Order: sequence, then structure tokens, then C-alpha cells
Amino acid sequence: MSGIADILFVRFRVEDLARQHKFLSDFGFAVEEVDGRLLGRGTDPTRYTYVAEEGDPGFIALGFEAKTQGDLERIAALDGAAVEELSLPGGGLGARLQDPDGNAVEVVFGIEKPQPLTAPVRQPLNFGDDRQRLGERVSFRPGLPSTIVKRLGHCVLNVGDFRTSEAWYKQRFGLLTSDEIYVGEEDNSIGAFMRCNHGERHVDHHTLFLLGTGTPEFNHAAFEVADWDTLMLSHDLLQEQGYEHRWGVGKHLLGSQVFDYWKDPHGFTLEHFTDGDLMNESFGSHKAPVEQLLGSHWGPAGAP
Repeated sequence: MSGIADILFVRFRVEDLARQHKFLSDFGFAVEEVDGRLLGRGTDPTRYTYVAEEGDPGFIALGFEAKTQGDLERIAALDGAAVEELSLPGGGLGARLQDPDGNAVEVVFGIEKPQPLTAPVRQPLNFGDDRQRLGERVSFRPGLPSTIVKRLGHCVLNVGDFRTSEAWYKQRFGLLTSDEIYVGEEDNSIGAFMRCNHGERHVDHHTLFLLGTGTPEFNHAAFEVADWDTLMLSHDLLQEQGYEHRWGVGKHLLGSQVFDYWKDPHGFTLEHFTDGDLMNESFGSHKAPVEQLLGSHWGPAGAP
């Protein structure tokens, strides 16, 4: 079983906090600035899912929430890391580890959970013979709420050596492979989609994807939104604001998410997604060729 409840946040350095603040707001976060840091949260009761501080642009850390304080202490002890009080709003305890590529990985517990925010709501859908919206129009007026991000769903890291990184994350966090990616022969694996193991409870198809490119690098972080209409309305807003579109809109083969990728003003890729697969322990682990990683049910195939 996983010692972590879920992925919780990503942390960055950016050179222009004001510019980043505007992007995060346009992207659909509720944003506040506290002690020189930007904190972005979604509609779920989580104090923050995105943190940025001022400095030379860079990826700082990936954060996971431990299930219990005991799990936090056990995970920290594997690397001899100290468990300390967190300095960000919401309090709690945390330990900072370092993965094989030098990325900081923060494990936290006990952060105060705020009240959920108002999430986008739309009328029921009509599916073929299953007609659920009767006698009413679809309407988005007066428009989307300012916060459309729900939560952080997953993070993707390019790693120096896939097997080394895979073993490190699995040992500490009890992650399960959902789909292992290979090139050519099945034993030539280059990466894996990994999920939390909560037994029979269903979780996201992947919480972390490691891709063995040989060059360690942040790839992207993916934030869930409520539904297809929310994603598309936000797509239009971001396009109108002149942000750089990266990839999408499409529907992944592995994980099934509807996806839409954007570059922030500092070059980091953030994704909106919705309608992803949910798996439990009994789903097991599978293998898939790289063509499925790059393919789509519909929309653009092949990552840019």
C-alpha cells in the first residue's frame, strides 16, 4: 500500500511574480501572495497546489501528502531526512528528500485543509438514448467562476535513468505501475505511468510519470478541471490572452484524459485535463508501446 495519500503540489522559481500571478489566475487558480511567494489552490479543500517564489526560473520541488504522520516519519527515515514544521500557510510537518536526479521531493502531513471553493457546474449531459437534460438550455452565463482548477492530478519528470528513478519512488511511496512504456521490444522500457496504491479504492491512472530521456528535467504538471466545457472555455480565454499553446485539445490513449497543454510566461508546461481513468490495485500493471504514449483517441497525436 502507498504511504502517500496523493500528489499535492509543485514548486517553482520565477523571475516575475506579477506576470506569473496573472497567468495563474487566468489558468484558473485562486492565487494569493504570502511573504513573497505565490500560492495557487483549486476548488478542492487543499491549502495550495502550486507555489512560486522569485528568482532564476527553475523547478524546485514536487510535493506528496503522507497518509499519516507515521508514514511521513517512516519515509523520511529511509533517507535520514529531518521532519520539520512547514513555514507556508496551513502549517503541518514535512521532510525534504532528494531523488536520484537531484530533484527535491517534499513529503508533508497535517496541513490545515480550508473549505472547498465553488466549482464550475453545468446542466446534465444528453447521451444518445440517456437524455438527462430536459426542457432547459446549456448556459454558462455569467461565465465560469474565477477558480476552475480542481486539484493537481499528476506530474511528469524526465529522468536520467528510468529504472533507478522508478525504484527510488516505488520504495518510498509504494507506487504501482499502470502502464510501462517500451520502444521496439517489450524489455526495452523507457518509462512508466505510476499510481498510488490504496487497495480497492480507485485512484488516478497515474500520479507520476517518469520518462527516461537521459537528461533530467521537469516535463509538466497536470491540473484537473471539472468537465469538457470548462476545459474548452478556459482554452479560449488563454488563447485570447496570448499565452503559448503547447499541445491539444485531444484525448490520451493511456489514461484517457482530455488534455490541453500551455506554457506559462517562464517556459514551464502546465496541463488542464478532465475525464481521466480511475484504477484500483486489482487493475494490475501493463505494458504499452511508445506509439500509444504519443497517440490520441482524437485530436493531435505525437507530443510537440
